[in-house]
Amino acid sequence: MKVEDLSRVIEGAGSLLDDDGKPKRTGTTWTASAHILTAVIGAGVLSIAWAMAQLGWIMGIFSILVFAIVNLFTSCLLADCYRSPDPVTGKRNHVYMDAVRNILGGSKIPMICAIMQYSNLLGAGIGYTITTAISMMTIRKIICFHKNGIGGSCRFLSNPYMIGFGIVEIFLSQIPHFHKLSWLSIIAALTSFGYALIGSGLSLALVFTGKGKSTSLMWGSKTQSPTSNLLNILIALGNLAVANSYSQILIDIQDSLKSSPPENKVMKKANKIGISTMTILFLICGCSGYAAFGSDTPGNILLSSGFKEPFWLILLANVFIVVHLVGAYQVVIQPIFTVVETCASERWARSSFVNREYPMSIGKVKLRLNFFRVVWRSILVVVLTVMAMAMPFFNEMLALLGALGFWPLAVYFPVEMYIARKKIKKGIKWFGLKTLSFFFMLLSLAIACAAIQGIGHALHKYKPFMYKE
Repeated sequence: MKVEDLSRVIEGAGSLLDDDGKPKRTGTTWTASAHILTAVIGAGVLSIAWAMAQLGWIMGIFSILVFAIVNLFTSCLLADCYRSPDPVTGKRNHVYMDAVRNILGGSKIPMICAIMQYSNLLGAGIGYTITTAISMMTIRKIICFHKNGIGGSCRFLSNPYMIGFGIVEIFLSQIPHFHKLSWLSIIAALTSFGYALIGSGLSLALVFTGKGKSTSLMWGSKTQSPTSNLLNILIALGNLAVANSYSQILIDIQDSLKSSPPENKVMKKANKIGISTMTILFLICGCSGYAAFGSDTPGNILLSSGFKEPFWLILLANVFIVVHLVGAYQVVIQPIFTVVETCASERWARSSFVNREYPMSIGKVKLRLNFFRVVWRSILVVVLTVMAMAMPFFNEMLALLGALGFWPLAVYFPVEMYIARKKIKKGIKWFGLKTLSFFFMLLSLAIACAAIQGIGHALHKYKPFMYKE
């Protein structure tokens, strides 16, 4: 081969790679926005009406707006941490832990960050498995009620549905990385709008026909004790926290974006689109659901304890929920797949079992099979499915996830990295940032205590592996 031809080959190969030697990223503002909406509009949006019922109109709307504003602010701070030291020309941080390590330094802090991040993502995977199973049982119950009437015996064990969901996720988990997930996120985001709008429409129809229940301007039910009200308020705030939070996957989403225009600018735009859309949807769903059910608002207005008619529309909404959570599961679990496979590849660089890709095709679909990916990802999905079968709680679990994930990942680390990058000295700005972080730390601790108390109560109510709905 001539020198000129060789240089063209090298140049051509280089054009297919980014500055870190990885294949050219193809993500855009819209794919990033789809990933964000897929992650945040799911189990969280379905509990907003219940959260409103515990907080009342004033505190409910105020809390939704405050969480959205804080989340937008800290997410934009985090977007500048994808590259360091310069947010445009610096070295890429492929995962959240890399950003913490390179900006804050040390070894213990990044490890603490990783434990919090991956525990939160694993918990979200468990929560999505539970919610999907309940939606599938609701579909079965709706069909049963339609055939036998509301008084019919229609209770089903959740285990078969969780197992079925796990089997589907084992196959989808072979999608290698975020760069290949865009189509799944777009489908999931569209279905999330479908069921959220159905829930809101049914709630508004109930209100307009004069069948809405009484509501309160402030706080929760008047019939419960002050202690019960306080615990429910804290759990409601935890639900809002987890509904807003996607910081644990923000760096991974940003790592799928094209490098021009700069990733931080694109990600900030995606943050604005995602969070503004999410907030509008939360307000619509929360306010309409609360107006319809009042203090008796169920934990999920589209599941079996909520609407039961019209039959076909409730059925369609729950199908949308299932489709959305199938995609959302992959979005939240991909960072765990990535970090384990990266570590394994570095540790066993010469192992063909870990690193070799085997091309194959199913019809016109071309795939690349990796044995380590098949085995390890399948094992993780099985473990999460078994854990979901053992503890089928909903609102309390969401609250605990919010407490564990929102403050450290969405507030503390973005604020600390911003202070370190900008070398902000003690003063008004420094004090304001620290106060913001400290406030959400106290709130997270209170939410965690309430959630643990709620889970302790639920443990006496439910038998592991024997949950029926």
